[in-house]
Amino acid sequence: MQKEPMLESTYKKLSMELENLKNVERANIAKVIDEARALGDLKENAEYHAAKEKQGHMEARISELTDLLGRAQVIDPSKLAHERVSFGSTVILTDQDTDEEIKYVVVGTQESDPSRGLISIRSPLCKAMLGKSEGDEVIVNLPGGKKKYDIEEVKYEPIDI
Repeated sequence: MQKEPMLESTYKKLSMELENLKNVERANIAKVIDEARALGDLKENAEYHAAKEKQGHMEARISELTDLLGRAQVIDPSKLAHERVSFGSTVILTDQDTDEEIKYVVVGTQESDPSRGLISIRSPLCKAMLGKSEGDEVIVNLPGGKKKYDIEEVKYEPIDI
């Protein structure tokens, strides 16, 4: 069972979603199903089938969240040293081919949003960076071929998820 690193704010958000699904949405869907069932013939009852489908999706999400929260490893990145790339590190890289500077923050899979510079700790680039420090070279195998980066800076900056 692989631990799932995440920020406390993400853990709380997912826990609230799970509680809402279990305590509010389950009852709402059950009510909709009962009302649709009362309309008669279930074979051609679109409201009933739609509600049952929604119930199936909701139960799958409950199962997913229960598993995820059971494996959660809540990490406070402000308490880590960040002398080397680790969870919560802000990393500034330079692409060796283009000299473009890129900034990423290492986060859990649930917080990942590459368009905002938040990359998953399980991504190929992050796996290549973990444990490295300023001045190190990072080589990552991507679908388009190998990319080389220089780590310019490793630090901690609070992020808003």
